[in-house]
Amino acid sequence: MIKVLLVEDDVRLADALAGALETNGYEVVQVRTAGDALAASPADVVLLDLGLPDMDGIDLCRALRERQDFGDTAIIMVTARGRQRERVLGLRSGADDYVVKPLAIEELCARMEAVLRRIGTRAGTVLEAGPVRVDTGTRAVTCEGRPVELTRKEFDLLVALVRETGGVVSREHLLLRVWQTSWPGTLRTLEVHIGTLRSKLEVPRLIQTVRGVGYRMAVGSPVSRV
Repeated sequence: MIKVLLVEDDVRLADALAGALETNGYEVVQVRTAGDALAASPADVVLLDLGLPDMDGIDLCRALRERQDFGDTAIIMVTARGRQRERVLGLRSGADDYVVKPLAIEELCARMEAVLRRIGTRAGTVLEAGPVRVDTGTRAVTCEGRPVELTRKEFDLLVALVRETGGVVSREHLLLRVWQTSWPGTLRTLEVHIGTLRSKLEVPRLIQTVRGVGYRMAVGSPVSRV
């Protein structure tokens, strides 16, 4: 059964939505605050309201995405905030979909199914490049057999580099892939994450800088297993 974490502070709405989802075969855990959401066990889907009493939902989404155990959890923002800027901000913070209230339960279920299908196609793939092994299903990383703990952004950055092992990956591609933006002001953030990734992998010259272009994993072609 698919487990849903419903983060909604409106008790009446949360109860009604949870009841409808349970009728459609989902297991639902309800929480009212961001603190409770962060303390909850991982779920298959998080339905996230943005107007929470203790934290903005955008910040909560980012916090959940930084947790390794929530790395491949589907996050759908369900909110009354419908302006384009807010939708873009929500998606860039790590949400997989953005739904504006009021909504029909049939549409919400269909969106959940679509997001889970997309995530399911990524699950279970193991990538290997030189000393690095990446399991995209469990988000586990080892280097020279040693476990490496990465944040979500570091993990996504490593996957983008490993998939193109031996080739140069442009800075623009990495920004779009990991941060969903091509804004040049994000380049410093990219450089910091590259530095941290190098430090955690502890293999000199494994990630090489190609001046003026981007970065390259300096090992042979990657091996992909499912």
